[in-house]
Amino acid sequence: MRRGLEFGVALAAGVVLVVVGANVRLSVMSSGHRFEPAEAPTVPVVIVPGAKVGPDGAPMAYLRGRLDVAIELVRVGKAREILVSGDAAGASGDEIASMTRYLLDHGVDPALVRSDGEGLSTRETCARAERLFDVERAIIVTQYRHVPRAVALCRAEGIDADGVTAYCECRRITLVRNNIREWLAAPKAVVGLILG
Repeated sequence: MRRGLEFGVALAAGVVLVVVGANVRLSVMSSGHRFEPAEAPTVPVVIVPGAKVGPDGAPMAYLRGRLDVAIELVRVGKAREILVSGDAAGASGDEIASMTRYLLDHGVDPALVRSDGEGLSTRETCARAERLFDVERAIIVTQYRHVPRAVALCRAEGIDADGVTAYCECRRITLVRNNIREWLAAPKAVVGLILG
C-alpha cells in the first residue's frame, strides 16, 4: 500500500515537473516577443486563431477579445490585414464565418480579411499561414496564457512572429478552464518543437 502511494506521489510530481518545465521553456522561447496592444510592433498581418462560437454563430468572449484587438491594431496602422484561422466546420459552428462577419460588422474592409478554414490547431494555423499565405512577419493575437505557445510555434514555422495579448471579458470559470488547458498543452507543443 505504502509503495503504491509513493509511486503515485512520484508520478504526480513527475507530471507537474514536465508541465511546469514545458511552460517555462515556451515562456523563454517567446521572451521579447510578447506585447500588450499599445506596445505592439508594426507588421504586415495580424493572425487571429479561432475559438468557440456561440449557438447563434457569434464569437464568444475569448474569440471576441482576439478580434477586438485585431481590429484595433488595423485601425491604428499596426497591421495592414487580418488572417482569421480556425475550423470552418467546428463542433460549435463555423469559426471563420463567425470571425469574418464580426470583423465586417465592426467596420473592417473585406479586402483586408483573409481566411483559413483549416487552421485546426495553433501549430496548423502557423504552418498554414507561412506555407499557404506567405506570411513572413506577423502578430498573433490570443489570450495571455496562450501567447507563449502561439509565438513559439509560429516562430518555429519560420514566421517572425510577435504575440499580442487579447482582452477577455470572460467568466471566471472560462478563464480557469482555458488556463488549465493551456498549461496542459505546453508539453505536446515542446515535444513537437523538439521533433520538428
